[in-house]
Amino acid sequence: MTNIKAKKRFGQNFLKDESVLFKIIESMPNNDNRIVEIGPGLGDLTKKLVKCKDVTAYEVDRDLYAILQAEFIQELDSGRFELLLGDVLQRWEDGSTLYDSKYDLIANLPYYIATNIILKALDDDNCENIIVMVQKEVANKFVASAGDKDFSSLGVITKLVSTQACTLITVPPESFSPPPKVDSAVIHIKKDMGKKVDTEFKKFLKLCFMQPRKKLIKNISTQVDKVLLEKIFNELGLSNTIRPHELEASLYSLLYKGINNGRDTTSTASTIKC
Repeated sequence: MTNIKAKKRFGQNFLKDESVLFKIIESMPNNDNRIVEIGPGLGDLTKKLVKCKDVTAYEVDRDLYAILQAEFIQELDSGRFELLLGDVLQRWEDGSTLYDSKYDLIANLPYYIATNIILKALDDDNCENIIVMVQKEVANKFVASAGDKDFSSLGVITKLVSTQACTLITVPPESFSPPPKVDSAVIHIKKDMGKKVDTEFKKFLKLCFMQPRKKLIKNISTQVDKVLLEKIFNELGLSNTIRPHELEASLYSLLYKGINNGRDTTSTASTIKC
């Protein structure tokens, strides 16, 4: 297994640092949820996960899939481990959850699709905890708070649908084989299972952060009447000079509702579901 070369097209960087692997295991919630792992690679994390709980793993690389089948033959036979070949993003696009009951996503994610995976997991009704390794820059965006320079639409969404979002550990490039060119981080997002944001709200956030260093009202006014905006900003006690990264997530929700309520009643825009 050590002779397997990472494939760039799959964003493969195999985590080898035992201390990081143990940190991930230690952070696992004490619950009865299934574990879902995306991109198990050579199985270094998988070996530790299956000792704790039952695991369902998705692997898109056929070569690694065959290696994992041989490596975990006993766990597969016992039912403690389920290995599926395929693209998880496609599974989500097809309208399926990654597991049919509650699960926790624990994985060293391929960096080129990490953001999309986390957003899909946040939307997945069966996913309760997300403990994943991602590029540090991406991690910062998901766990940032209002006022932080990294606060973006990703942070707003995370704040609205979670009860916890934090960085567990920062991981240097030498912890991987081959080493990536950036630092990495493990984050933990615990979802509030009763909350969710809809597609129209996400589009609204994209508009708000269109030019993140410009005034928020200027970004929104490219699609919303400025007189209406100024009225709503005044009602919410917001300064017209506030920047997108300075506004609390809860106020984005109120701002969105105010805009929808103030538009013509023929508007088909949805309201936030949280």
